[in-house]
Amino acid sequence: MAKAKIEIFPSRFGLFPYMFLIYLFMPGYYIFLQSGWKVYVGYILLAVFLITYRQLYFMTKAFTKWLILQIGIVLFLSVFININILFLGFFPAHFIGYYEEKKQFLWALVLFALSLFTPLIIHFNYLNPGSLLYFLPFILLMLFSPFGIRSMNSRMELERQLDEANARIEELVKREERLRIARDLHDTLGHTLSLITLKSQLAGKLLLRDVDRAKSEVEEIERTSRTALSQVRELVSDLRAITISEELLSSSAILEAASIAFHYQYDLKLDKIPGLTQNILSMCLREAVTNVVKHSQAENCYIAIVEKSGEIMISIADDGKGLDKKEQSGNGLKGIAERLELIDGHLQLMTDKGAKLVITVPVIVKEREAGVVS
Repeated sequence: MAKAKIEIFPSRFGLFPYMFLIYLFMPGYYIFLQSGWKVYVGYILLAVFLITYRQLYFMTKAFTKWLILQIGIVLFLSVFININILFLGFFPAHFIGYYEEKKQFLWALVLFALSLFTPLIIHFNYLNPGSLLYFLPFILLMLFSPFGIRSMNSRMELERQLDEANARIEELVKREERLRIARDLHDTLGHTLSLITLKSQLAGKLLLRDVDRAKSEVEEIERTSRTALSQVRELVSDLRAITISEELLSSSAILEAASIAFHYQYDLKLDKIPGLTQNILSMCLREAVTNVVKHSQAENCYIAIVEKSGEIMISIADDGKGLDKKEQSGNGLKGIAERLELIDGHLQLMTDKGAKLVITVPVIVKEREAGVVS
């Protein structure tokens, strides 16, 4: 049985926790300058402080207890040993920002503020105005830094949840594609292969009775098998992820072949759109353009891609006859809507003059994944 690996600090934080240890040397120096019980008590508390520092990184259920103990040590050392040890407050200031709940965060911040101002009040008669002005900026920095840490951790937690959501979406897309492939195989290849089987059986029976007809059936089998091969190639080609830029080129060629003028407008860089979103939007764009070619009887097709308020909006409009009720409820538009649901997008159809599809999907720019404590 493999032994559990003992970590000094969680590996996900890298070298950051170790770099902070350098700030313990100055408190250690101030304790060294003391005499009698202060030296022993000072070093014992500094050792306990180091333990609290380690435990807080592991973010256990006892997180609040370890934090209170750490703040208490800073308070004791700065009151009874040396007021300059107050700068150890940067350690608990960092961990206070890990609270997600606002109430816990504010209570910890109030406790921390009291621990910072108490040594100044106690040593007030021994401090000159210059010393007070020296401490004040650092105390303010210690009090405001938890807000920045909390905001950063909240953002990283949101990004972690976003990564998990995208992973689930990708799995759903894969599942949907598997179902689509299964349907295509059943609807196309299943029928074709059944036909080949029947014709092969018929040709076998005709070999002894009607050679010419058997030969004709074999030739038909060959043509059918070539059709099946073509269908397989088409299915395989559909599995490749297609970018929006590639699909726009393909759409331009299809519209041109159908004698429909292609007009394109955009105001964002397409390569900034995440790959999953690009793939789904490309499939939706292909289906929309196919509908224009098949049903619109249009002379012009207008495609615009814009970014507005954190959303990507793609509109596909034509100047044709519009869509009747049967076409509006067809599988093409239904398929587009189902794909868009996977990325929280939605579809809007307008049929006043010609037909216009408006596809809208949210776009969130992600950075790095990181963990956050509760």
